[in-house]
Amino acid sequence: MRAVKTVISTAGNLKRENPDMDEVNVLLICLRAIRDANVPKFLQDDLKLFNGIVSDLFPNIRESPVDYGILEEAIRKSSSSSCTGFVTKCIQLYETTVVRHGLMLVGPTGSGKTKSYEVLAAAMTSLKGQPAASGGNYEEVRYYVLNPKSITMGQLYGEFNLLTHEWTDGIFSTLMRRGTVDAGTYKKWYMFDGPVDALWIENMNTVLDDNKKLCLSSGEIIKMTESMTMMFEVQDLAVASPATVSRCGMVYLEPSILGLIGHYCCFYLILKLSSGQNHP
Repeated sequence: MRAVKTVISTAGNLKRENPDMDEVNVLLICLRAIRDANVPKFLQDDLKLFNGIVSDLFPNIRESPVDYGILEEAIRKSSSSSCTGFVTKCIQLYETTVVRHGLMLVGPTGSGKTKSYEVLAAAMTSLKGQPAASGGNYEEVRYYVLNPKSITMGQLYGEFNLLTHEWTDGIFSTLMRRGTVDAGTYKKWYMFDGPVDALWIENMNTVLDDNKKLCLSSGEIIKMTESMTMMFEVQDLAVASPATVSRCGMVYLEPSILGLIGHYCCFYLILKLSSGQNHP
């Protein structure tokens, strides 16, 4: 049901962008909504099967490529690689943040997970105030990165001292509380860079579902704001529970998307900047 709701939310956003349209364009919106909600989570081999299923469901509908305009240009400027596959993944990440307040970047090391959200954040910040592809205006993005497996559960969410019975706030609860009272209009991305397992992620289930509330053991409940997004950067979902996975949007990145050219261009640019060379 959460997947169906995501498709309906995506279709609703597209419908609001084009309120006056005929029946054929309505079917085109449904097709695009299904693609936007599902394509980011598929592997390259899975896309062939998915395209075959979609062509059977919408036999007479031909979808034209979507022009993201200034967003795509800003992504290419913000990244040191002009790889088309990487730009596509950044755009898919953007579309996922529009309809989901919780998402996971999944892929092995070297697939560009970290760089994808850093580039997208820089691109959206550079376009602050300009009309967005999904409606409204682009806003500044600030992200906060923490590794949940490098600290204890008490250090992450907060804990009681058994001797003094005093409550000590955790890192994430402090960040979230500050974000709720912050009057700024910028977007806040909270990136959990580490393995997802049932030891710490189960406390996030109430945050990731429609309640959008962090329930602490002290009895305090912190409500998420519309500007907040929870992100998880993981290598795989081998030990993640279905309850957590179903609550998150998925963006899967493969190293084959970047290829050797993308890694070579980034490495060459780093060497060029470090040596102070100005020639191409």
